[in-house]
Amino acid sequence: MAPPFTAAHIESSPRRIRVLFGGKYVVDTQKAKLVWEHQYFPVYYFDAEDLPSTYLRPSTASNKDVKPDAESYDMVVGKSIAKDAVTKFFTGDVAGLVKIESKAMDAWFEEDEQVWNHPKDPYKRCDVLQSSRHIRVELNGVELANTHKPRLLFETGLRVRTYIPMTDCRVDLLENSTLTTECPYKGVANYYSIRLPNGQVTKDIVWWYRTPLVQVGDIKGFMAFYDEKVDVWVDGIKQ
Repeated sequence: MAPPFTAAHIESSPRRIRVLFGGKYVVDTQKAKLVWEHQYFPVYYFDAEDLPSTYLRPSTASNKDVKPDAESYDMVVGKSIAKDAVTKFFTGDVAGLVKIESKAMDAWFEEDEQVWNHPKDPYKRCDVLQSSRHIRVELNGVELANTHKPRLLFETGLRVRTYIPMTDCRVDLLENSTLTTECPYKGVANYYSIRLPNGQVTKDIVWWYRTPLVQVGDIKGFMAFYDEKVDVWVDGIKQ
């Protein structure tokens, strides 16, 4: 089966994977499995013996569905508890494997590099290319950005994203947001909201990377607008 995978797919990962929780590496293995539960990205599953049972406590959540082919556990390390964070499977292709909810843990590492949100898909890549296209961005008739120096980020399977120098954006319209998101390919993104001169606020419509991962370092400090929420012209043509 060739990517993108449209059905469940499992393959071994050649990388050393470590999972940090409560000051302990609860998993440290070179036998992790990449499991595509859907076509968008994989998640890590582990052999049951790679997660010591001393860290597991049967889930007591009263509202959790009972599944005959799986059991749910809390992760417990000292005073740190992640409820329903571990699922152990007994049937099918994932029999004998466990899944750990990624956001319930403190950190994940591929080899010695931290990875965010979910594993990197070995069949995807990100490329940042300098462009001289004329990009103009508006919201409700107010110009937000105008540049001939965009950097275009091409990420396999996703729409092209345009990153614009901050100096070519209406910084007077930007309002700080507390939102952050994590991407295994780009790192941690910070957000801005837009306040138009009429007082209208559109929340979390702009994002940027203070310290992007080295593979996409050229987008550092550049602004990306949600194209789906604004009007965009490329070389004079409205998109």
